[in-house]
Amino acid sequence: MHLCCVLKLARVGESSRDRKMGFCSLSTLATADRHGEDSPYFAGWKAYDLNPYHPLFNPTGIIQMGLAENQVGTDLLEEWLDKHTDILAWKGTLTSFKETALYQDYHGLAKFRKALAGFMVEVRGGRVKIDPDRIVLTAGATAGNEILTFCIADPGEALLVPTPYYPGFDRDLRWRTGVDIIPVKCNSHNNFEITLAALEEAYQEGLNNKKSIKAVLITNPSNPLGLTISPQTLSMILDFATKKSIHVMADEVYAGTVFSSQPFTSILEIAQSSKKYNPNTVHVVYSLSKDLGLPGFRIGAIYSSNPTIITASRRMSSFSLISSQTQVLLKCLLSDRTFITTYLTTIRERLKRRHGEFVKGLRDIGVDCLEGNSGLFSWVSLRKLLTADNWEGEMKLWRVILEEIGLNVSPGCSFHCGEPGWFRVCYGNMSIDDMNVALGRIRTFMSRGRTDNVVLLGNSNVLVAPEASAAVGARLARVLDAEQQTESFA
Repeated sequence: MHLCCVLKLARVGESSRDRKMGFCSLSTLATADRHGEDSPYFAGWKAYDLNPYHPLFNPTGIIQMGLAENQVGTDLLEEWLDKHTDILAWKGTLTSFKETALYQDYHGLAKFRKALAGFMVEVRGGRVKIDPDRIVLTAGATAGNEILTFCIADPGEALLVPTPYYPGFDRDLRWRTGVDIIPVKCNSHNNFEITLAALEEAYQEGLNNKKSIKAVLITNPSNPLGLTISPQTLSMILDFATKKSIHVMADEVYAGTVFSSQPFTSILEIAQSSKKYNPNTVHVVYSLSKDLGLPGFRIGAIYSSNPTIITASRRMSSFSLISSQTQVLLKCLLSDRTFITTYLTTIRERLKRRHGEFVKGLRDIGVDCLEGNSGLFSWVSLRKLLTADNWEGEMKLWRVILEEIGLNVSPGCSFHCGEPGWFRVCYGNMSIDDMNVALGRIRTFMSRGRTDNVVLLGNSNVLVAPEASAAVGARLARVLDAEQQTESFA
């Protein structure tokens, strides 16, 4: 039985038992099965937490390749902080300790919003206009996506989301809002490009299921594909949304990680350059988690020209405010234009080099992947390693990769991919040495091969037959008792 199914059955059993024992009931939200944490995406995280790799102290541990975290520029940020230690003592901040310590308006600090607006413009090549007064600050993009969903859709209504999509959307867009997701099915034959036919099919599916569709949400650059959306496709999406009278939500948290010669095109650039699109229906969610490598600082933002959404979002942001101290520090950082320009140039160069080395390493050992141009990961095809070309086959392979090879990678089913055998593999969260260790483990695995009935494990002298997957599943079920951590609070 699928691991997720086992866990769901266990939860149902516990709920029935509690009711029989007369326990006080809980809210529908608390007991609803809409959070998505049963996904193998989260299970892999928990397995890593119990057995993390360390080159000296735990060389056989699990290498974390499920974490979309930007660590390629951490040294640059540390160098900047070393040169500006006075800021930590409130010197040169133009803000006193008292001012910072007191309550702030929900809008956040005006000087920080201005600095953030400038950074957002620079990341987008200076080809968009960002009004600081239209920025709503949130504690990461997770809060931003949820707040925007609250503003656009009511419980029972739906959003169109192209697949494969980030697993955290099942939580961010659905769990507390009561809103549904209708997948827009994209396929590998055209590198998972969003097409008008796919949008129309998903829209009609929603109507057939009596769903009121309120928006289409895109991630650009894509997580997990590591690809930017072309200006032509963005225009098509805007035309589609205009025709259907629905909103467009764009998650652009990886905008600054584009390392190809083709510049990143924001949905705002298309919308602002044409009068045929209603600016009140186009909204962007952004954060400093990926581009600046600061997920722990919890800096997110909604950008919209819709005054009602801005007002409502600010009211709701009172539940996810950013500390004034954080805003003061990052205002100083983002206002250092020389540093920011150098930083963005450097991380793009480093990501391009890292991506090239990783993809070459995979291809040298016979593993194919999508030709990405952005992000902190690659979308890797392991279809030829499946014991069966179905989701059960993908889960068996994922368990082998996690439990025996010792790599936490994220299977395509957790991204709602329509084709078994695709995996997201991250490389931006580790050193070159650790990446080479991971490639070495894959190389060993590939060199030992597989047959139709058994999978040969990469760091073991034993063969694991499909029947053994039950034991692996039992171990992973125990892993799921560990406290949840996710990359996803972006």
